[in-house]
Amino acid sequence: MTHSPSADAELRAAARHLGRRRFLTVTGAAAALALSTNLPSTAHAAPALDPGRITDDPFTLGVASGDPRHDSVVLWTRLAPRPYEPDGGLPAERVTVGWEIARDERFRHVVARGAATAHPEFHHTVHVEAEGLAPGRDYHYRFRAGRWISPAGRTRTAPAPGAVPASLNFALASCQAYHQGYYTAFGHMAREEDVDAVLHLGDYLYEYAVDSAGGDRKYTDRTLPEAFARETVTLEDYRLRYALYKTDPDLMAAHAAHPWIVTWDDHETENNYAGGIPENNVPPEEFLIRRAAAYRAYYENMPLRRPQRPQGPDLRLYRRLHYGRLAQLDVLDTRQYRDNQANGDGWKVPTPESQDPSRTMLGATQERWLADGWRRSKALWNVVPQQVVLSRRRNRTEGPWPVSMDAWDGYPGARERFLAGAEAAGVDNLVVLTGDVHVHSGLDIKRDFDDPDSRTAGVEIVTSSITSGRDGAERPANWQTLMTANPHMRYYNGRRGYVMLGLDRERLRADYRTVSAVTVPGAPVTTAASFVSPAGEPGLLPA
Repeated sequence: MTHSPSADAELRAAARHLGRRRFLTVTGAAAALALSTNLPSTAHAAPALDPGRITDDPFTLGVASGDPRHDSVVLWTRLAPRPYEPDGGLPAERVTVGWEIARDERFRHVVARGAATAHPEFHHTVHVEAEGLAPGRDYHYRFRAGRWISPAGRTRTAPAPGAVPASLNFALASCQAYHQGYYTAFGHMAREEDVDAVLHLGDYLYEYAVDSAGGDRKYTDRTLPEAFARETVTLEDYRLRYALYKTDPDLMAAHAAHPWIVTWDDHETENNYAGGIPENNVPPEEFLIRRAAAYRAYYENMPLRRPQRPQGPDLRLYRRLHYGRLAQLDVLDTRQYRDNQANGDGWKVPTPESQDPSRTMLGATQERWLADGWRRSKALWNVVPQQVVLSRRRNRTEGPWPVSMDAWDGYPGARERFLAGAEAAGVDNLVVLTGDVHVHSGLDIKRDFDDPDSRTAGVEIVTSSITSGRDGAERPANWQTLMTANPHMRYYNGRRGYVMLGLDRERLRADYRTVSAVTVPGAPVTTAASFVSPAGEPGLLPA
């Protein structure tokens, strides 16, 4: 099912109307807030709260930074003395928050400072775009509200536009269902040295209920509030769920240790939604209210810049970041603009419906933006952080072969345009970064997946989940089948963990980190495998 622009406009108008009517699970006030585009209003600003009246530590969710440029970075925090309460323990009043950024961790050499406003309309979150910074340099930052000082974070700017740094290092993360395990992998990631940025590839949040024991965490030292024991639907639901996730000490540590570059997948809103089409049979206008709530809460809780501020049920998340002339990052959104999954979703044998060449994963505007960016790119490595598996995957050794209707396999026309665009632009070192599937894998992107000897157009690095899927196994039950059915798949591991991705002038290197368990805390991390891909000769080789 594909919506025309006029149909989308009608749905948005209907969603706004339904919000005013107190539609179903979304109160009129919550729907109006989620769908508003110009909050906070300077004409009707909330009253100011004297920060001196804050009697409990408001920095319970830590700090974060993100979207580095060569001269600026986003700094983030949220004021929430009581994070598990809907209002975070603060009245609906704006709060002035001081911030500073320094060259050293003792803050003896402060290079910039200022004041920001934590607006109640944005749940007392703070987004500071610290500017005038030096390229390719580590900085330390912190916030102050009244007598309270936040934990300090470390961040790093991107290299200068014309620079060719000796190397770049990124940590890849995805899929962190709180109720399926401990964030042990994030604790290890926080201790990784020389990380330019964490690339989070989606499913930061899960909409499913979390019971009083934290699901598979099986808490005995705490009882989580009843508010978490339901699926997220309203703006309040999503905001509370982010608060739950962000109180995890390992996640807080990873945010404080490195800048993050984020994109979403489906669970930040609802499993396997497609554009304005929900997973379940609810009216599309009702779903758009839910999507507006989810998108607003996502922006509030991520270190994103002003262009990513939501406009009702829309948020432009795709964007481009430059790391000198060594790497260009084109961060994609494969969820907001896609056509509905063909054949009822799931793993299905392709049909004329799924093979319709007009089907889109990115939408026409994002497709053009990506192709234009590739044509203008001067980077050695063109890196594409995105969500779902691009390369073909078969789950049988003999046909007919079902493929995933939710991944690019369900949109082969869109994949062909993607690969043709890279080819036309002369992209020699294409690197696609993927999450979603809760396994580590490495794949050669073939120009023709039916011909194993066809040109390798790039490489795809798939990072496993942080927790989703629980402990997993080094060799899942389908390991042999997938490795046999997909000769372009060079690696497959079902443990939890993350990937350390290194880029230099000669090669790419992917180190697959795994932890032995997430249903109990404290598991050690190991490097399960390492692969390289030489610059100019794409294809994964054991390191």
